[in-house]
Formats: sequence, C-alpha cells, structure tokens
Amino acid sequence: MAATSTCLTLTILVVFGTLIYNTNNVSAQCGGSLPALISECSKFVQKSGPTIPPSPGCCAVIRSFDVPCACKMVTKETEKFVSIQKTVFVARSCGLKLPAGMQCGSVKLPPKAMK
Repeated sequence: MAATSTCLTLTILVVFGTLIYNTNNVSAQCGGSLPALISECSKFVQKSGPTIPPSPGCCAVIRSFDVPCACKMVTKETEKFVSIQKTVFVARSCGLKLPAGMQCGSVKLPPKAMK
C-alpha cells in the first residue's frame, strides 16, 4: 500500500512538473508556491479516493494562488491524475469564491460545491 501511495505521489509530482514546464511556471504567473501546493494538497485532489475536506495547511497554500489563473493552465495531461471536481471542492472548502460558469480545465464550474 505504501508503494502504491508513493508511486501515485510521484506521478502527481511529474504531472505538476510537466504543467510547470508547459505553462512557463504556474507559480510565477498565478502566485503561490507550487511545491508547497503539491506537498500540502495533492492527497486532497488526486483522482483516486474519496472527496475529503482539505487540511488547514492546504487551505493556507491554496489561498496564496490565483485559482482562476491556475485553472487556465490545466491540461488534459493534468486531468489524468488530478480531479478538477476535488480541486474545486478544496478551493471552495478553503473559502475561495469561484464563480459559477468559470472554466477549470475541461470542467465548467456549477454554482454549488462539487462532490
């Protein structure tokens, strides 16, 4: 089980690394620290597993990002490993106001939190 978790975390890191490379550095364009985001929030947004409320540490990091800006950077490759629905749930659980109709990757945000 630990090996599977480590492999998944490594995969998420590679995907986020690819995202950084392909978008000329998300952190520079959208604020925040991508390594901190990965460290604090990856377990809450990975595709597998249940939707769980984010930790205070994750919320602190995600509040430092311009989430609408980061949503514009999401690629199909990212969506293979990161659940946009869980990402929206995490952002809204952390108190961020994401407007209904905003596009985040391939997902158009509904008015209510997504599960």
